[in-house]
Amino acid sequence: MSWNYYIYYRVDAAKTGACTVAVEFLFDAMRRETGIDGRVLKKRNEPLLWMEIYENVEDEAKFEWTLAEAVAASGMVKLLQEGSTRHTECFSA
Repeated sequence: MSWNYYIYYRVDAAKTGACTVAVEFLFDAMRRETGIDGRVLKKRNEPLLWMEIYENVEDEAKFEWTLAEAVAASGMVKLLQEGSTRHTECFSA
């Protein structure tokens, strides 16, 4: 079974440029380490609410470990709105 990951969070308005760079870093790391391409969406009428999407993940343990390492290396957590965290939801196809 494969899983689709939906990860959403609120970006600090003053740090959107840096967060864009961090997301690209994540996508490059994930593609290189897992072969999975990510994409990011921004909510209509709420452009600071972002969602990363990763589809067809078969090895959840490796994916989650790699993602955690990439998030830490990117410094992304410091770019989120105060009090905001990354929320992960997984769904199967």
